[in-house]
Amino acid sequence: MRYDDSSPAPESHDSISPDQRWYTRRSTLAVAVAVLAPTVLAGWVLTQTLTGTEGQRPGPAPHPASHAAAADAKSSASPGAQAGASASASASASGPAAAPAPAKGPLTGKTVVIDPGHNTGNFQHTDEIDRQVDIGTNRKECDTTGTTTNSGYMEAEFSMDVSRRLRTILEGRGLKVVLTHEAGTARPWGPCIDERARIGNEARADAVVSVHADGVSQGNRGYHVILPAKVKAGGADTAAIVGPSRQLGERIGSNFSRTTGSAPANYLGSGTGLVVRDDLGGLNLSTRPKVFIECGNMRDSKDAAQLTSPEWRQKAAQGIADGIVGFLGG
Repeated sequence: MRYDDSSPAPESHDSISPDQRWYTRRSTLAVAVAVLAPTVLAGWVLTQTLTGTEGQRPGPAPHPASHAAAADAKSSASPGAQAGASASASASASGPAAAPAPAKGPLTGKTVVIDPGHNTGNFQHTDEIDRQVDIGTNRKECDTTGTTTNSGYMEAEFSMDVSRRLRTILEGRGLKVVLTHEAGTARPWGPCIDERARIGNEARADAVVSVHADGVSQGNRGYHVILPAKVKAGGADTAAIVGPSRQLGERIGSNFSRTTGSAPANYLGSGTGLVVRDDLGGLNLSTRPKVFIECGNMRDSKDAAQLTSPEWRQKAAQGIADGIVGFLGG
């Protein structure tokens, strides 16, 4: 190594005393410790952070300023706000809130029984439907075939179609609807007239409507609603249902006429569209408000054109439904 004239020449190693050499080594060790200590300390802190106490892994410690801010916010919140936060936390923990219960209306819990007149299978089961049943005032056939249009469209087809349409409308208004029978089921004929009445009674129906079409001669047109007479004989006692049945029939008649454009029958009922009878087992044996509606005359060409029209049958169902809903207070 070359030194210039301005730099002091280094001392020779041999010229340093033992005390000086010890001091130099101690100083060097101290410097080394000073350098290593922070590194060791940092490693220990890192190990504690990663492992935590007893093997648990803690999250990062909050900044003191953040901790203080959170405490200040909590202490400044009103009791109502704190209660609301607690309620929100509880709701979140227990899952989504239940949907509110649907509002109750005048039709809630009410039941309507619809009785489609006759059965398309009755034509093949004449022996069964000819069996006599007790209707209170006398005995009568279990059921009949019903009538047809001149082209062969069955009353039973008509009554089932209108009844199904009627059910759809009423269920849309929130009513429970029961049909006394339905096409395409295991029921090949009937049911008998006493069973039809029993179905309405056992359902505790708020209203029962039997859907029909008449079969008289050409030129006799229009609808009519049949109401129960006051009878008390055998198993028949209509005293409690005569009044409400008339109210039901009047409601149905007026709405049916308005919706379909049909006039009251021109061959019975004196133009009122209302007829009272005591010879129908479905009415005599009923304990619930009940009526029959003859929607038109299948043997009249003009009425038959309406009865065979799906559009007109939808109007018929709507008119009957409006009458039932009005009677039930909907």
